[in-house]
Amino acid sequence: MPHKSRIRLHLPTYFKGLKRGPQVVLPKDAGMILAYSGIDKNSRIVEAGAGSGYFTVQLARFCKQVISYEKDDRFYKLVQNNLKKLGIKNVKLKHEDITKGIKERKIDLIVLDMPDAHLVIPYAYKALKPSACLVGYNPNMEQAKTFALIARDVGFKNDFTIEAIIREILIRDYGVRPVNVGLIHTGYITFAWKR
Repeated sequence: MPHKSRIRLHLPTYFKGLKRGPQVVLPKDAGMILAYSGIDKNSRIVEAGAGSGYFTVQLARFCKQVISYEKDDRFYKLVQNNLKKLGIKNVKLKHEDITKGIKERKIDLIVLDMPDAHLVIPYAYKALKPSACLVGYNPNMEQAKTFALIARDVGFKNDFTIEAIIREILIRDYGVRPVNVGLIHTGYITFAWKR
């Protein structure tokens, strides 16, 4: 049977039936964030820009608590419904604008997936535990640069930025090679640690 030339996202089965609104953090990027940030089952995480809640769900499966900020009414309701559909109980969804501040303290990881993420960096520094991780998920290099430079100015250290690229391999009886179409760029992921 010939392979169709289309992008396949290979989402985990628990996403089946969830509604999708804005762009989501795909498993390839979520895996990088989980791996490099060092979170575990005891971690408390703040995320902003919940969107459809796909990344919220992935975080909730690995940590103690997720506090998720979403200011847009449409997306807030979408995330709320998706969390309810999956029966996820360790997420506190806040209908608030995180650029106005972060009330939580002693947080293990903050992930900012929003256009003005750089505005939140000073609040993130106050909210994180010492040696905890801040992550910026930005679609453009200019945003990633701004995020990294402001994080350094605020006092974060050891920052680095990566991009996760996947090439799916087509396996057939008559030859193995990469598929013709792939999901290349989704976002730049910047990691920085509180001193």
